Amino acid sequence: MSDVSPTRSAVIEMKDERRAMHEGYVFLDEKCLLLAGEILRDLGRFGELQRELLQLHAAALVALQAAVQRHGLEGLLVHPAADLSASRVRIAARSLMGVRLQQAEWLPGGAPAPPSVQPSPEAEACREAFARVLALAAALAAVSGNLERLSFEYRRSVRRARALQDVMLPELDRSIGDIEGRLEELEQEDAVSMRQRASG
Repeated sequence: MSDVSPTRSAVIEMKDERRAMHEGYVFLDEKCLLLAGEILRDLGRFGELQRELLQLHAAALVALQAAVQRHGLEGLLVHPAADLSASRVRIAARSLMGVRLQQAEWLPGGAPAPPSVQPSPEAEACREAFARVLALAAALAAVSGNLERLSFEYRRSVRRARALQDVMLPELDRSIGDIEGRLEELEQEDAVSMRQRASG
């Protein structure tokens, strides 16, 4: 039973509140659909990038084996590494329903690797193969982060929509029904007392 005084203005206020809650529920429901669509698109993109990364990683391992066969492990270890100090990840950001989404691109920079004492096509192929893995890993990391943020926001929106639909709206409907019932009783009591006064 509602503690609100049974007045017409209270019923009007509660119906306005119910209308606003229902609009909030509709908004959250649409938001969930948009987020789910974006999650499906990003899952497809993630699968493509992951397959491509596995292929590049397998190719890099083959290149590493060839370089080790040519120079030996210790000989390969003394090959100078590429200068990554000026490399960076360029991030393009956008927002979907308040969720920050990113697209990342690896931008290699810096001076080329200094010449090796024993240069070879195998060592250079190994360096280039692992550079391709690194570049794709940046894009994959951005998509993975997007999926985490989208999933979190989707679950939160679903919880809020369910709370509105299953708890708050039914409670408000019961309160409105209770107050309208009490108003009808009061109106009937007033009508009976007016008849009694008129007849008396």
